[in-house]
Amino acid sequence: MTATPLSKQQEHRLLSRFMLLSLAAAIVTMALKAGAAAITGSVGFLSDAMESGVNLVAAVVALWALRVAARPRDADHHFGHGKAEYLSALVEGAMIFVAATAIIWSAVERLMSPAPLVQPGVGLALSTAAAGVNLVVGVTLLRMGRRHRSVTLVADGKHLMTDVWTSAGVIVGISLVALTDWYPLDPIVALAVGINILWTGYRLLRGSMSSLLSAALPEQDHAAVDAVLDRYRGEYPIEFAPLRTVESGRQRLVFVVVAVPGGWTVQAAHDLADRLEDDIDAALPHTETFIHVEPADTSAR
Repeated sequence: MTATPLSKQQEHRLLSRFMLLSLAAAIVTMALKAGAAAITGSVGFLSDAMESGVNLVAAVVALWALRVAARPRDADHHFGHGKAEYLSALVEGAMIFVAATAIIWSAVERLMSPAPLVQPGVGLALSTAAAGVNLVVGVTLLRMGRRHRSVTLVADGKHLMTDVWTSAGVIVGISLVALTDWYPLDPIVALAVGINILWTGYRLLRGSMSSLLSAALPEQDHAAVDAVLDRYRGEYPIEFAPLRTVESGRQRLVFVVVAVPGGWTVQAAHDLADRLEDDIDAALPHTETFIHVEPADTSAR
């Protein structure tokens, strides 16, 4: 049995709750990692804590973006505010670059003046706990973001999962420092963290910029609309121009040009367009469909 799609208001409340979860996770993990850095004096743990600081600010920005994106259309935004979610991803990507620069700077300074670590076991325990929190929350955000097509949740989930891998690398590196007493390994690990974060920020910025330039819907969404159009081709003597779509945050915009027989009445064409809109919305919930009807002999224009 197919579940009833959530309304836009229900979906917004649900996504906001998950962003609050991300905010809480960022506070907890930043505190744990900062404690690990303070106790051990490790620049590797410090770099990991700085990334969690980015997560905290990014979660605040993302929560704001979700609320803006949920606003209804107005006189200045005829298609709503859905692209606010891409702004959140852009801000997060830019902040990642700032954090990575600070991490690399600190790592280079420590590499020039290596220092022993204090109580590495305590730091490793705190960092492992923080990684566990990020893993659970990151997986949850990715699942819910993909299910509800939220760019903000997916971007935040990917960032948290990157943080998990970052923490894993730091944990391995600090463990080796504790076992071998080779102190330069600590800043080397921090350098690797900084480079990895730079790559994550680049991918976030690239994806967000593409979406801000009115990218088309994903292939699976296109296929769902094409299946509806194919069904109509089989039932009516009509044809469609190439489909055009736009993704705007969680909004889907579909533009359909349908060529109908010249002898059809306006009422018949209007009724067909209404049914087509309803069927596309059933295939892709909350899709806004724009249909242009023209006589078959002008469909090639």
